[in-house]
Formats: sequence, C-alpha cells, structure tokens
Amino acid sequence: MSPAITQELFTAYVQGTASAAEAATVRAWLAQPANQLLAQYWMGLHWEELAAQPAAPSADAPDYEALLTRLHRQLDLGQAPRLPVATAAPTWRRWAAAAAVAGTVLGGGSWWLYSQRPAPAQQVATAYGQTRTVQLPDGSSVMLNGHSTLRYPAAWATGKPREVWLDGEGYFSVQHQADNQRFVVHTTAGFNVEVLGTKFTVSRRRDQGRVVLLSGKVRVSFDDRQHPDVLLKPGELVETREIKPAQPVVTAYRTVHTAPYASWKDAQLVLDETTIAELAARLQDTYGLEVVVATPELNRRRVTGTVPVRDLAVLLQSLEETFHLQALRQGNRLTLTEQPTK
Repeated sequence: MSPAITQELFTAYVQGTASAAEAATVRAWLAQPANQLLAQYWMGLHWEELAAQPAAPSADAPDYEALLTRLHRQLDLGQAPRLPVATAAPTWRRWAAAAAVAGTVLGGGSWWLYSQRPAPAQQVATAYGQTRTVQLPDGSSVMLNGHSTLRYPAAWATGKPREVWLDGEGYFSVQHQADNQRFVVHTTAGFNVEVLGTKFTVSRRRDQGRVVLLSGKVRVSFDDRQHPDVLLKPGELVETREIKPAQPVVTAYRTVHTAPYASWKDAQLVLDETTIAELAARLQDTYGLEVVVATPELNRRRVTGTVPVRDLAVLLQSLEETFHLQALRQGNRLTLTEQPTK
C-alpha cells in the first residue's frame, strides 16, 4: 500500500530524506493537478521555516544549488539552473531557491498561482468526510466540503480585489462592499470566478471544474483567453473538463435544479437522476474511498432521492435502503452491487 501524502512526507521528499518508494509516491501525487495547490502551500511553509532560522556562517551555509540539482534529477528534469551569486543576506538565497524549486516541482501555470500567493496567507484544509466553515476578513463565509483547501490573506488591501484560492469544493456567501470591491476565487481548474455579492458553489475535482450560481451574478473567466467569459444567472451551471492541465473545455452551460450541488452544506446528499457512476465518483472525492461498482449495468442506473451525509455509516445504510443497493465496506474499499432480490 502506498504511503499517505502528508506534509511531513512532502518535506522529507524536498529535503531528499524520503525512501525510494516514498519519493515515487510523492512524484505521482505531484503529477496530479488537483494536488498542486496544497503542494504550493507546503512548499511555502518549508521555505518560510528556513528563512526564519538564524543565519549561519557562510562556510556552513546550505548548498542550495546542490539541493536544486537533486530535486531536478528526482523529477527527471536534468540539471537545475544555477542560482545568482548571493550578495545579500542568506535569506535571499533561501527565497531564490524557493522560487526555483517551486517552479520546478509545480510547473509554469501553477508557478503563477504560487507567485501570486497572498502574504501573509491563511490556509484551511478539510479531511475526507469533513466540512468546515471559514469566516473571511470581509465578513464573507466559505463552507468547505471534504478533501478541500482554501487559502486567503489575513486582510485585503484597499482598492485591490478580494482574492481567495480554492482546491476541492466550497460554498461561498460573499458580502457586497460599498466600494464594489471585486471578489475573485482562483482555482487550479484553469478558470476564476468573479463576484460582487452572491451565493454560489465552486468545485474542482479530478479533471472537472464546476460553478453553480444560487443567487446574484458571477463571471467565470478562463486562463486560456481564447475562451470567452461566461456570465451566470441564478440557477445556471457551467462545467469544464481539462484536455490538459489548466486548459479547460466548457462541456455544459445550462439551467439546473441547484439543490443537488449545494445540499452537502446542509449535511445532505441530494441526487436527481444521478448515475451510480457519478455517485461513486462523489463518494471517492468526498470521503477518500476506493469505490468499485460491481457491474457496468449498475454504473448506468440513475437514482433520485435525499440521504443524510453527516456520518458515513449512516450514509451507506441510507443508500442501501433508498436505492436498493448493497454497500459492502472493507477498510477503505467500498463495493456497490445490486441488492439481492428476496
């Protein structure tokens, strides 16, 4: 079984102290665009810790060029670029190395996100199956669904947009400001969401992104400027799928019944002609389960109904009773089959 990716394991990989198996697992994890926001945050913490350490005599200073070279080799990127000769305090070399390493590990598009990271940054992450409400400095609030991460500054500068960075799924309730200060949600799905005062959900799971507007107005803009902006009205949805990282293609733009997309904030799972395959993906993304659907025919079956999600055991029991399924859980593996006929 592959080790779980934790901040400690990630730091060990950056420092070169992880085992070969652990390093391979981290590299595979880094290759997934959905993990890059958290990786950026951990990278920032690591270099901030180095920057806070007392300056050592120059003879004992860490060899950052050697560190970068090793990281490049770990990622099969060849020789690392040489850092400029340090003429300032050792902190400069630490941050120069941080920039080069972040760019190496996270790639061009994600490096833009990292370089725009607010300072100082607040970060909130939820575990699988956990929800959490975050109060923002302007009075807005964000409820995070399971396995999600939100970053935001401690305060926003006057005249500047209110910006947050989301990976996973969040329900936003944004407070309008008297000066019409913009509120922007950045995602790793290749699009941003700009609002003035509204309620909406944003989701970025696997290679899919989605925005559903409950009230107010939002503008969805894309990193790829060949895609025109999309203005949503209440009850409208826009979905994207990545053809490659940070290059989304709009796959849906339509009016929807919003309850299935925001019901998780009320500890409910609302399904509306949802396929079992879609249900399985939702269980995997929210609870971290490995979900196996026993037969292809069951994948295509559609279900409609509402079940509680506050407790996973109760959720699985409700799925069995409501939709005539058999949900067999063994550790982290969940198998869904048709309920045997009596």
